[in-house]
Amino acid sequence: MGSKTDQIKGYANEAGGKIKQGVGKAVGNDRLRAKGAVQVAKGDAQKAVGKAKGTIKDAARKIADKAQKKL
Repeated sequence: MGSKTDQIKGYANEAGGKIKQGVGKAVGNDRLRAKGAVQVAKGDAQKAVGKAKGTIKDAARKIADKAQKKL
């Protein structure tokens, strides 16, 4: 997956998890709240992976540009 794709999926998982947490809280379902918390954590991790990929891609692009200029 690309960096933006990971970030978008991360935001989607985070939002879905927060919805599950809210519904679980509203109906008194601790299991659903826990599943929501796990999904939020997964979303946070996906966003972090996407940001890391983007940072690495930008750094590689800068290095390649510098190398190209030296040629």
